Amino acid sequence: MSPAPLSILIAPDPRLKARARPVRPEDGALVADLVPRMFEAMYAAPGIGLAAPQVGVGLRLCIVDLQPEDKPAPVVMVNPAVTATSAETATREEGCLSLPNQYADVTRPARVTVRFSDFDGKSREITADGLLAACLQHEIDHLDGILFVDHLSPLKRNMILRRLAKEQRQKAAG
Repeated sequence: MSPAPLSILIAPDPRLKARARPVRPEDGALVADLVPRMFEAMYAAPGIGLAAPQVGVGLRLCIVDLQPEDKPAPVVMVNPAVTATSAETATREEGCLSLPNQYADVTRPARVTVRFSDFDGKSREITADGLLAACLQHEIDHLDGILFVDHLSPLKRNMILRRLAKEQRQKAAG
């Protein structure tokens, strides 16, 4: 029997605001079980990135797949850390599986370098710009309990969170 599909937490779930702990060697079995289930949940949503805290697991683990040319290109990042950012910024519309149907323009560094371990424990580094740079920063933010709306003005953030709460109430009332 396969494990139950993972549920993606919806803001304002307090687990989304908690800082995740580093993945340790003894977490290997948990990570091996979790990663394929995270990809399944992310693709089903559909999304391009998912962090472990979004499925209720407080580990510094996230996945990304921008599917360039409509082909899967999954990336698993264990204990990712941004090691360099550009002074130049870029603004692009962001959304989040934990804030369904909510979008806003977010300004972030245009380029980032991220160091992480892959699924097999090998040390990796990615330097990215464009959508990948924004996605990497967005997912790493989740590991620190930061949501994309936390980069907005209080007014914009509150408008989005109120709209999300209203949609979730309407959905629950069905």
